[in-house]
Amino acid sequence: MNKNDMPYEKFLRFGPEGLTESELLAIILRTGTKDSSALQLAEQVLALAKYPREGLLGLYDIRLEELMEIKGIGPVKAVKLKALTELSMRISCATAEKGLVFTKSGTVAAYYMERLRHRSTECVILLCLDTKGQLICEKKLADGSARMAVISPREVFLEALQSKAVNIILIHNHPSGDPTPSMADRELTCNVKEMGEKLDIPLLDHIIIGDNRYTSFREMSIL
Repeated sequence: MNKNDMPYEKFLRFGPEGLTESELLAIILRTGTKDSSALQLAEQVLALAKYPREGLLGLYDIRLEELMEIKGIGPVKAVKLKALTELSMRISCATAEKGLVFTKSGTVAAYYMERLRHRSTECVILLCLDTKGQLICEKKLADGSARMAVISPREVFLEALQSKAVNIILIHNHPSGDPTPSMADRELTCNVKEMGEKLDIPLLDHIIIGDNRYTSFREMSIL
């Protein structure tokens, strides 16, 4: 390979936007082995990512042990790669947070997208809001559950009352990547909405996170 075509030199000549995903990873890895260049190692890393999250997105799902099975990637390089994915997620969350208004479904979904869309199990979060729609706190109601139906309206409002919430939002992920509401999602939403009206703590929205997609019950005019 011509020196000018090596990832580091290409970065200096064209900037990061001129590099492929594997070339960017090769710069992070820095060195290869006597049999494989850093670029070839990077290509092997990306090959570990499986459908539906392929390429860089799939790095989030790859375990340290899997990375270290690649000859030339030890604990240090494996940790660097995992740290990279965590930083990417946090940068995405921080960017979304700048425009976050908890009464707007799109910005709420953007804020939680990177945290939830990579999960292989469902996580259910309750957002407790004040009179101005600002976040008082978030409460994780279920973590690692297989089905949304395990959450009851009673659990929701015990937390909401304890936090002195004026309004609430429910948000959870679908590991399949498809944010289409299930019958259990719809039933729970209706039950929480009814109880919220009785307790004067309205449910403003129920947002389901998929893979770079979301569904808002409010936007669907169900709430």
